[in-house]
Amino acid sequence: MGLSAVTVLGVDRPGVIAAVTGSLAECGANIQDSTMTLLGGHVAMMLLVSGELDPAELRKRLGAPDLVVTASAIDARRHFCDDGGGPEGVGYVLTVHGPDRPGIISAISAVLAADGGNITGMSTRLTGRLYVLIADVDLPKDVDVAALMRRLAAVGASLDSQITFRPVEPDLL
Repeated sequence: MGLSAVTVLGVDRPGVIAAVTGSLAECGANIQDSTMTLLGGHVAMMLLVSGELDPAELRKRLGAPDLVVTASAIDARRHFCDDGGGPEGVGYVLTVHGPDRPGIISAISAVLAADGGNITGMSTRLTGRLYVLIADVDLPKDVDVAALMRRLAAVGASLDSQITFRPVEPDLL
């Protein structure tokens, strides 16, 4: 069985997710992982699907005049760790609340990356002037978390934002 990465972007309307996932099911494709959200009135879907169809056939079957669809064959890669983090790592949740401005994601992700941190999921919202970011982060076990938190706090202060960083609580997952 092949694995394909599929993206779908289109104007949000009732039934668009049902139509896309129904087309995948009809052609025997199995959704292994997915994320779907609304971005500025558009539905955005990213899916990993397995099945016997090649990416060109997937694009053809999912295509609709109001949707932009991409599909690419990929290799399967999975990393799991019992402690909630990535390979040999620890999972954390990072939140940011503050005024909207360019560079928020860039500044925060650079601090995390400098210590080998990997953002594994992220969501942002702008509500009026309030910008909210929530991210799942995997850190290597040997990271000095207290020092990282001080660097994050300094970045937060420079952005006039409040940053929180806490370990994932596996019992809640």
